[in-house]
Amino acid sequence: MKPTLPPRNAARRAITLLVLVLALISQSSALAAFGLTESGGFYIVDTGAGLVFKVNRGSGGIRSIVWNGTELNDPNPKKESGIASGLGGSTVTAKANLKTIVITVSTDSANGVVANLTHYYVVQEGVNNIYMATYATKEPNVGELRWITRLQTGPFPNAPIDSDNRGTTGAIESKDVFGNSATGITRSKYYGNQRAMDLSIRGITGPGRGVFMAYGNREGSSGGPFYRDIQNQSTEVYNYMNSGHGNPDVRRLPMLYGPYALCFTNGTTPAVPEMSFMSGLGLTGSVPAAGRGSVTCSSVTGRDAHYAYTIGFSNSTAQYWTVANAANGAFTMAGLLPGTYTMQVYKNELSVYTDASVTVAAGKATAHNPIAITSDPSAVVPLWRIGDWDGTPLEFLNGDKITSMHPSDKRMASWDPGTYIVGTSTPAKGMQACQWKAVPGNNNKTIQFTLTDAQVKASTIRIGITTAAGGARPNLKVNSWNAPAQHPSTQPSSRTLTVGTYRGNNTTFTFSVPASALLAGTNTMSFSPLSGSNGPGFLSPGYSLDCIEFSQGTPQAPAPR
Repeated sequence: MKPTLPPRNAARRAITLLVLVLALISQSSALAAFGLTESGGFYIVDTGAGLVFKVNRGSGGIRSIVWNGTELNDPNPKKESGIASGLGGSTVTAKANLKTIVITVSTDSANGVVANLTHYYVVQEGVNNIYMATYATKEPNVGELRWITRLQTGPFPNAPIDSDNRGTTGAIESKDVFGNSATGITRSKYYGNQRAMDLSIRGITGPGRGVFMAYGNREGSSGGPFYRDIQNQSTEVYNYMNSGHGNPDVRRLPMLYGPYALCFTNGTTPAVPEMSFMSGLGLTGSVPAAGRGSVTCSSVTGRDAHYAYTIGFSNSTAQYWTVANAANGAFTMAGLLPGTYTMQVYKNELSVYTDASVTVAAGKATAHNPIAITSDPSAVVPLWRIGDWDGTPLEFLNGDKITSMHPSDKRMASWDPGTYIVGTSTPAKGMQACQWKAVPGNNNKTIQFTLTDAQVKASTIRIGITTAAGGARPNLKVNSWNAPAQHPSTQPSSRTLTVGTYRGNNTTFTFSVPASALLAGTNTMSFSPLSGSNGPGFLSPGYSLDCIEFSQGTPQAPAPR
């Protein structure tokens, strides 16, 4: 008898099943490859889940990042991903257990890039994140502490558009702000710059891949909750831990910056990873939860319901912030290093309450007395007000574009909107967000307003700014009366308004206007940037505006809102 053969379909199913089993076995073997090896002057780390990267044992930088078989890192050996633009000679060590790999990069006191720095790479089995932390005792010689992931452009067509220089035709300011001569649009690494309090996770993507930075703890950084700094440049993914880019604050050293993480996905934006496990790894400068304290407050009264309120803490060692409860202003700020802090309550971005003696002890909760805000300048009921006292120029013409494009960008409205007529004009169309000394038309702002006979009396004009360049401050004229010159404010020394930020030190200039300067009927006031310095166009002395106000008499109760 002939043997009975299985049906043809059954045979095909058996073959298909065998192929699937072999594929699963192969995949299982690949996923089981978690580990640390050493070859050719590199530590090679495999997460066992698709990510393999190489750390240069001489420099401490990452030379290769392979994601699911595709090389992502810039192939130029001089463009390793790492701290600064490369640390040069470093001591690189590694240790591994069944679940975690830790690579430590250290520089000595003679390092020409940054002395006595320790940088950590940490990987967990099956997790496609490179967790990092950086302990710095001194500022790098370049004047900024930053991590840069230097990736190839081809695999990543999608990057935050405002900081993507691809498609530009040349630099229009210094070597770091670029334009397109055909479209008039501008791009710069400075225009990818969320506020520090809004940093969570951000990155670039391409077909089947995404690389994201989770910025983590900002306690050692500078500038406070509203500070903006570089996040991306085309396909470079950054973590700027401190810099001098419009920074009004101190540098906090020594400090362990982080933890932070570089996350790899199939292109979807991941959740911010849990990084608390890093505190148990014995990293230099790490302070566990038990060595920290907290501050609580049951209420903040005197708030304006139109705004969110942020509570900030700062000293020379650390900075923190939290958001007040919208209902009653209550807040809890946990995880602070021990010390005495200046606590500020911000209405949007304007400080309206300060306590310079908040003490935090390890393992303890400090209960702050209920806070009553009494110094909000909006409490004055003026004859007229243009904008509002909130610490930003966002309500003014072009204010919504300052952080994402150069002032010369064709998408900006004209910086000379003409005379502002109180009662007719609107801040969004009639009052420019910034003034510059050498920008014609923009450099002298005229406001017309009307007074009755009874209102012709000694008055006060207040002009608030959020930052200034070149010592610029408003120079005021009312009808034929010239106000005495004001002193310049204290501001960051670097560029601000052309590199994506209006944030500096909020300052209010107060002018006492005599009754003899005013008229019954139409009055004209004008103000322009006063400075002993000069510069071309948008690089000339200038400032960004917060609010302009005309009032009489003593402060009154806030108007109903």
